[in-house]
Amino acid sequence: MKLGAYTACLHDKPVAEAVQTLRDLGLDSAEINSGGFLPAAHLPIEQVRASKDTRDEYLDVFTSAGVTLTALNCNGNPLHPDPEVREKHSNDVREAIEIAALLGVKRVVTMSGLPGTNSGATLPSWTVLPWESASLDARDYQWNEVAIPYWKDIQARASDADVKVCIEMHPHNLVYNPSTMERLATEINATHVGAEMDPSHLFWQGIDPVLAVNSLGDLVYNAAAKDTRINEAAKVNGVLDDRFGRVLPSDADALSLGGRYTLSRWPENASWDFVAVGRGHDVAWWGEFLRALEKVDPDMAVNIEHEDQELDQLEGLRSAAETLLAAAGR
Repeated sequence: MKLGAYTACLHDKPVAEAVQTLRDLGLDSAEINSGGFLPAAHLPIEQVRASKDTRDEYLDVFTSAGVTLTALNCNGNPLHPDPEVREKHSNDVREAIEIAALLGVKRVVTMSGLPGTNSGATLPSWTVLPWESASLDARDYQWNEVAIPYWKDIQARASDADVKVCIEMHPHNLVYNPSTMERLATEINATHVGAEMDPSHLFWQGIDPVLAVNSLGDLVYNAAAKDTRINEAAKVNGVLDDRFGRVLPSDADALSLGGRYTLSRWPENASWDFVAVGRGHDVAWWGEFLRALEKVDPDMAVNIEHEDQELDQLEGLRSAAETLLAAAGR
């Protein structure tokens, strides 16, 4: 099993320095952004596409540090109802498959995407409790008219390239839990589209990630190491806490989602928070999670995703790496 990190939290550093940072923390895997919401700060896409020498030089940055490039990441919304956003993010997934194949990387991480409610919609709409017919109509449109045709094409491209596309089961996407992952896989006859197991998004939904791994089995292709802390406020407001606000102008650049949208401001006294590995669940729990993943694939990569707002860049990575390595008995 490879233990590493997604380098988006190190985008202020050159790729060689970011990779060496991972090695210095005892990690041996890296996941690099290739598009979607974030820029490809650590991947020179056009140069890699154009030149084998460039590809060899790029891969040497990792091998010389004793780190394996295990995945490209292009999390975005490839099904967005806004054609400009949809075209960029959907093309980023297709491009990531192409670049991964050229580099010999076998995993691409992304999200399933989220359309609008109908062909005239301009904003995405997440329907999770379709208790009346209008919501069922919206869900049918999203799956049958938008998601399934797109993901059939991605399945074909991934199969041709022999690259596994790993969907992060993320709320505000059509695929956000094991049952929706299984539905997509069934609908597209998946052989090269499966799950990236990120427990952080499952914890606050009340899902046991270990049971989710056991349920999905061979559909789990890749994993993220990110933790969630459920706070006292959840006892009052529940986990469907909508007290998010708009960011201040001074924050907009830091929270940009590709130039058109920004992340919302996280609520104070939130019902739950993303935290570094070990700050929501202890070493024993993470050990159980790693063992479940290892049963599915002994060579699986598990990459830290650092989004703990209470810890700085290196402190959060270091804390997460120490917990993850201890959980693996290293």
